[in-house]
Amino acid sequence: MRILIIEDEQHNIVMLEGLIKMLRPEWNIIDTLDSVEDSVIWFNKNDHPDLIFMDIQLIDGDCFSIFEQVKIESLVIFTTAYDNYAIKAFKVNSVDYLLKPIKDKDLEEAIHKFERIKNAISKNRVDYNKVIGMIRSDHKQYKNRFMVCGKDSFFKLNTTDIAMFTSRNKITFAVTYDNKEHVIDHSLDKLEHELDPVNFYRANRHTILNIDSIDKFENYFGGKLIVKLIPPFKETITISRLKTSAFKIWVGK
Repeated sequence: MRILIIEDEQHNIVMLEGLIKMLRPEWNIIDTLDSVEDSVIWFNKNDHPDLIFMDIQLIDGDCFSIFEQVKIESLVIFTTAYDNYAIKAFKVNSVDYLLKPIKDKDLEEAIHKFERIKNAISKNRVDYNKVIGMIRSDHKQYKNRFMVCGKDSFFKLNTTDIAMFTSRNKITFAVTYDNKEHVIDHSLDKLEHELDPVNFYRANRHTILNIDSIDKFENYFGGKLIVKLIPPFKETITISRLKTSAFKIWVGK
């Protein structure tokens, strides 16, 4: 399988190459590109690959400019820090849309999806309706409410009412805007995959934040950020140096 990576940040290229080689060591990464201009030139001079891993924002513009100048014959997995281009991405050759930082599990699921589509194309000589149907059938539905056990009954708790999720002693709590805590029968790792990433962000090992709970954030020692919440939280919420860029992008969407 011939693979092309279009990404303008070297550390993301290295990380993605490592994940691909771990999951599909037999795949051949034929080249890496970092700009719209270089990509257009490359596609005009080379046979198109089987699969492209493509970032949205490149050093000289967004990647959709490539599609406007070249008819790309490859399937594409978008890898980006921005979620607001998802609809536009699925209007082109998109198989999946992965948000950075990319997790092993998400990448593996995207690769499986590509392989199913590629197999369908091979067997059916490009039945585009079937291909589009396969892509849309995997569109993810995010959790928007929980069933919570009260003292004598059960009740519904909407995600819009939850300021944050926190974990203590292996127990997960949903903290509402009136500072009430409710035990949730989900780990933070599971919640991270079930909650809409537009609204919720995994700040650290013990905390997932709702965008509407963030009052402000400030620089902290060691390149970290400290986050101030509404309502105020008794523990200090910090963002690690490695996650500050992704966090700022998420807040600014």
